[in-house]
Amino acid sequence: MNIRNGLTITCVLLLAALMGCGQRAGDAKLPESKEAKQLLQGVWSDEDTEDVVFQLRGDSVYYPDSTSMPAFFRVYDDTLYIGSSARYHIEKHTNHVLWFKGSDGEVVKLVKGDGDEDKELFERNKTQILTLAEVLKKDTVVSYNGNRYHLYIAVNPTKYKVVRHTINDDGLDVENVYYDNIIHLSVFQGDRELFSRDFRKQLYQQRVPAQFFDQAVLNNMEYDSTDEKGFHVDVSLCTPGDASCYLIEHVISFDGQVSTELLEY
Repeated sequence: MNIRNGLTITCVLLLAALMGCGQRAGDAKLPESKEAKQLLQGVWSDEDTEDVVFQLRGDSVYYPDSTSMPAFFRVYDDTLYIGSSARYHIEKHTNHVLWFKGSDGEVVKLVKGDGDEDKELFERNKTQILTLAEVLKKDTVVSYNGNRYHLYIAVNPTKYKVVRHTINDDGLDVENVYYDNIIHLSVFQGDRELFSRDFRKQLYQQRVPAQFFDQAVLNNMEYDSTDEKGFHVDVSLCTPGDASCYLIEHVISFDGQVSTELLEY
């Protein structure tokens, strides 16, 4: 082996070793700032309004709003991580002062409280999962071409959870949890059942954007009209606490077949 080939092989091996070291270093997780995390323990309020923003206890953040779910938090270097994706750059941090940039880009200025009154607020407020409707039943009588029909609609709350991310008044990304609904529709001519089916949110997954679908609930079903095609009913798929809804039409034919069409956003 000549000197030139030897040098080439040596350089290649060194480069590979350096790349391997760089990759391992990039994959390594930063150590958590345990001292900073310990200093954050307590109830934090807005510096100006004195309204309670959250309580940091152990590994979790709790909100005074009983509809917002607790989340895990971590501190790495100069960044506060809350939940699975929210991160906030810390501008200033002492034992009793915390400044960080909220999701809206504004600096959130907090001070830590010393009293027990704020702590009692979190003990009283247990997280609630919101239900959009109690069991809602609708009975519609339809006359068409000399025949009489009954449409029965029942909106039934379930225990299936839907998580919606929102930005609260303090610029924090919080999670609200709602129960979804299942809607049942039956169509009768006299005592003869023409159609009976449960409608679930998953039926519309391919018809609406994925980001909307993940945070939406099956909201309601309304009878619209009857014509030669059959019975027209409209289903609304909505984001809880927002005006965002998709309206989807089902047409139930007189022989019990169903067709679906996306009407509007």
